[in-house]
Formats: sequence, C-alpha cells, structure tokens
Amino acid sequence: MIEETTNNASNFVSEVDSAFVFIFGISLFFLFAITIVMVYYVFRYRKSKNPKATHIEGNHKLEIIWTVIPTILVVIMFYYGWAGWKSQREVPEDAMTIKSIARMWSFGFEYENGVTTDTLYVPIHQPINLDLVAVDVLHSIYIPAFRIKQDMVPGKPDFIWFESGKIGEYEIFCAEYCGLRHSLMKTAVKVLSQEDYDAWYKGSSQTAEGAGAEGKALFQKFGCFACHSIDGSKLVGPSLKGIFNNKRMVIKDGEEIELVADAEYIKRSIYEPNADVVKDFVPGMMVSYKAMIKDEEVDQLIEYFKTLE
Repeated sequence: MIEETTNNASNFVSEVDSAFVFIFGISLFFLFAITIVMVYYVFRYRKSKNPKATHIEGNHKLEIIWTVIPTILVVIMFYYGWAGWKSQREVPEDAMTIKSIARMWSFGFEYENGVTTDTLYVPIHQPINLDLVAVDVLHSIYIPAFRIKQDMVPGKPDFIWFESGKIGEYEIFCAEYCGLRHSLMKTAVKVLSQEDYDAWYKGSSQTAEGAGAEGKALFQKFGCFACHSIDGSKLVGPSLKGIFNNKRMVIKDGEEIELVADAEYIKRSIYEPNADVVKDFVPGMMVSYKAMIKDEEVDQLIEYFKTLE
C-alpha cells in the first residue's frame, strides 16, 4: 500500500505536481531571462548607438555553458517524467481489479461480484487497478484530481492504477475525441470509507427483482442511455419511449418502409444496427453488440422496453 496519500486525492498527486512545478519554473525562468537579454541587446546595439555592425568572434566557454546547462535540465525533466510513468505502471500485488469499459459515449465499471455501474466506487487507502477496455473507438480515461490519464484502444489490453487518500467524489472525463457526444462522456469516481464501501458492495450484489429491472440494469451497463433517451427526447439515436410494438419509419436498402418494433425488430437492431435505420437518423453511429451481449440479455432488454410507455 502506498503511504502519504492521506491529504491527496490519489498517490500520484504529489509527484505529478512536483514535476509540473519544476518544469514550469524552469520554463518561466528562461522566458524572463531570454526576454531580458533580448531587450538589453535591442537597446545596446540599436542603430543610433552602434551605426556600424560589429563583428563578434565566437566564445567557446559561453557555447559550452549554454549547451551543457540546458542538457542537464532536460535530462532532469526527463527523469521526472520517466519516474512518474514508471510508478504508474507498477501495480501493487494487493490491488483490487475493476474492469473499465468505454464506449460511445459512456463509461461502465464491472466488479468482481458481477455488478456493473456507470459510476466508479472505490474504498479509500486501497490500490485500484482499472482493466481498460474500449469496445468501439479510441477513448481516454482521465481523472484530473488523481493526475492520471490513459488511452483506451480497441483490441489493446491496458490498465491504469491509483490509490486514493481522500474521501469524496471526483470527475472522470474522456480525453480523446470519440464522436458527436464526446463532450458529454463523463462520470465520477466516488471514494468511500472501507465500511461504506463494504456496505455498498454487499448491497449491490443483491439481484434486482423482475425482468424489467434486469433490463434496466443492462441498459445502463451497455451505456445505451448515452444515445437513446427514454423520455421521448431526440439524441444521437431515436428515443425508446413507447417503442415496443409501435410502428416506425425506417430506411432499409435505400428505401423508406414502415416496420413494427416487435421483439425481432429490436433484436435485429441490436445485432445489425445499420440494417433498419430509423428515418432522420444517421447510419453507422451504432456498432453491433452481437459479440458483446447474450441472447437472454437481449430478452431482458426487450422486457424493459415494454415498460417504457
């Protein structure tokens, strides 16, 4: 377990902030130093004071100094960055693993007990290893308060870890442009005391009763709410309010036809989202979930859709 995290949102805050202050300080120093020297020479060698150009021979000592000193500073800055990167890639053996799934345009988190949430819940003073998975396009999970950020590339396993030392709620953003609703792809990490986390973890393990409740949980798990509303409002995809067994105008093979949104239609829309695109909506915005969802889960979603009157 990492020490000295009590007063910081995460164990990486101090080292990242120190590196930033060091590099920013050096940059600020040279900004003023170079500006002052530049202004001095502008006045010192202006035309009225020096009408005839003066030839100045090279100064080997000066050239060595301004080569060696910046090189040393750059090496020190590199060391700061390398040391910070190295510590973020060394996951403690006792870290708790949570699967983090990114899709257009939401984050989902899956725990060892099978529970999935759209908010990340973690206990204080416990190393957390996020197993990163992107199911469609390039995303990047970014928790500013923790000073951590990591790209999530489809098909490329990756991870990021942290240990929080302060109870609270902290924002999570996607830091890689991933489409129309990228700016709305955000959630939060809630750091709880060990007692509160244990109570939440135990309570979340309780299976929701009724197929509608299970379908609603799946709706959240797969991030459907990011593109489909349930109140009739238009998002990237059509609203699911009152969808079941109602007629819809769709574009199929370039032709406009009317279909009934029955169970088969919904299943086909999940497996082949570009087969029957609802009129006035852009094709290609939804990926196929055929490899990501089970048949029984589709049935549970359909049961949930039946309740969306």
